[in-house]
Order: sequence, then structure tokens, then C-alpha cells
Amino acid sequence: MRHKKSKSLNNRFTSWKKATLISLAKSLLIHQTIVTTRSKASSAQPLVEKLISLAKDNSLAAQRRAYSVLGEHRLVSLLFKEIGPRFQGRSGGYTRIFNLGSRRGDNARQVIFELTEIKKKEGKKPRKAKTQEAKPAEESAAQPQAPLEEKKTKTEVMPKEERPPISKKPAKKFLGGLRKIFKKERDSL
Repeated sequence: MRHKKSKSLNNRFTSWKKATLISLAKSLLIHQTIVTTRSKASSAQPLVEKLISLAKDNSLAAQRRAYSVLGEHRLVSLLFKEIGPRFQGRSGGYTRIFNLGSRRGDNARQVIFELTEIKKKEGKKPRKAKTQEAKPAEESAAQPQAPLEEKKTKTEVMPKEERPPISKKPAKKFLGGLRKIFKKERDSL
């Protein structure tokens, strides 16, 4: 009988279910936020919460228990060195689930599954424009300042009234317009 058995991810063998949960936990620890279905996220949430609780303990036995689930030393060290200390002040609620809507193909409910305290990644620094190589002092003193002023005028943005009109190419027709026959309202992406 199935009394009090509240496991989701039905219609999968036990080994497939276990592999799916471990894969979701690994990807959540690596990326800190993932997009998945509602049933997968709600099934993986208890596993991820237990792993983070182990990381807060930070003992050798806890690391071995986490390794028995994750199976990668790199992930265990990430969990215990970076993720665990972030949640020291929390007693629970390490993950959250936000609804996104339905997936177009099979109408499955999609969600964002993420850690509540996310370490923001450092973005790439904006590139600086390449400057001209430093010229010797003699050459720079000999050149007048006029060429620099000319360069400034070239880089100025033209007002919209003075810009030439941009000609757009007509959209290519798919097989001579056959797409119109099969197009439906929902295909208006």
C-alpha cells in the first residue's frame, strides 16, 4: 500500500528518480539558479536543504556524507567552503521556487529553482578603447593639435534629421509563403 508515501517524480524507476535528483542538486550548487519543472524542483528541494545543513556542520563525517550523495570532491569543497558559510545565520529555507509559467511544447509548469543567498558573479569589466601607442616626445611636440580636433568631430553623433534613411531588406518567405497556410495564432513568437 502507498500510505504516507509522498515522493513525486512518478513514472520513473527508482534509479532514474535518484539520478535526476542528484543531477538537479549538483547543477543547483554549481549555477546557484536553474530553470526546471515544478515537480522536479519540489522533489529536489529537500535533498539540497539537507546538503546545505551538512555544509553548515563542517565536520569530516558531514563531508563524507555529502560526498556519498554528490560523488565529486570539487562539489563537496564548493559546498563546504563557499555555500555553507553563507547560510550560517539561517536555520532553514535555503532554497526557493518562483513560478515562470507553462512550457510551450508540453504545457509543463516551469519554475526558477535557486538558493536564497546567491553570490553575485563579477561581471566582465568594460573594455577600454584602444589608445594609440605612446609616441616619442619629439614627434608629439612637432605635430599640431588640429588632427586631434578633427577626430573629435568625426566621432560626434549625427542628429536623427541628418542621418540617411536605413533601407531594410524584405523578410524572406519560407518556401514561397507556405508558412502562411500553416501559421496559427500561438505561433506569433
